[in-house]
Amino acid sequence: MSLLEQLKSLTTVVADTGDFAAMKELEPVDATTNPSLILQASQLEQYQPLVDKAVVDAKGSLDNAQDLVSVSFGKEILKIVPGRVSTEVDARLSFNTAASVEKAKKLIGLYESDGISRERILIKLASTWEGIQAAKALESEDIHCNLTLLFGLGQAIACGQANVTLISPFVGRILDWHKAKTGQDFVGAEDPGVQSVTEIYNLYKQQGFKTEVMGASFRNTGEIIELAGCDLLTISPKLLNELDQADGRLEEKLNVDKAKSSEEVECPQVDESTFRWMLNEDAMATEKLAEGIRRFAVDQRKLATMLSEGLAAKA
Repeated sequence: MSLLEQLKSLTTVVADTGDFAAMKELEPVDATTNPSLILQASQLEQYQPLVDKAVVDAKGSLDNAQDLVSVSFGKEILKIVPGRVSTEVDARLSFNTAASVEKAKKLIGLYESDGISRERILIKLASTWEGIQAAKALESEDIHCNLTLLFGLGQAIACGQANVTLISPFVGRILDWHKAKTGQDFVGAEDPGVQSVTEIYNLYKQQGFKTEVMGASFRNTGEIIELAGCDLLTISPKLLNELDQADGRLEEKLNVDKAKSSEEVECPQVDESTFRWMLNEDAMATEKLAEGIRRFAVDQRKLATMLSEGLAAKA
């Protein structure tokens, strides 16, 4: 069995892409998208009909066009994967709880109007305090959420205590920060991104949180191998292919029993002031969260510009 086949027996494998062909080939259970992936896919000729239809159906509204493009890609993905797709709320709403809730409900409404159950959708929100509170409100209405751009333990604890469905700690971006600060490379279990996800996974299982952990943003297959057994892992097609071509024995590194018998991870009750202080004390999490929101917002604006041109042409 390839490493990918073995990984699928230990962990739910999720495709981190907007490329339908790659999903069909690699057969993940779920798929995730984000503004950057939607922008990339929207510029490809084979997906132009989806963009054109969104522009027509938007009836002159740029806001509608952006939402329809995201949902259109999500609906196509759900024809391929048996599980769920993650659709992201505009990053520019990351510090507005009410607007995030409103946008999430609109996205769910677009899916449901086409006969797709909300059980197959995860609404992605940035792991700001406002994003987590939006997720808490949405979960109370059975709208399930994936908290993304998660880098620190305080963010993870707040998500667990809010009973969100899923978190996506960004392994590779944590590694990037530490490499830039130290000039040092990290391999295997020494990778700070791997260590962060392991700590969060152990804490969740020790505390009995229902929230699932989905490692994300991988830089190499070594990081993935070190997190085999994590609830879910979302992986780019390039790394999925590398795992599919690799042989060897894959060891289960994370499981509930190991987590519960490992050193206890401190878990304070996280209110807003505690959350902001823990984030402030974690320079890496503070910087990477802000940078991630900015980067997604840049791509959201690029997508908006492209759709505006389409709307103008249809006017």
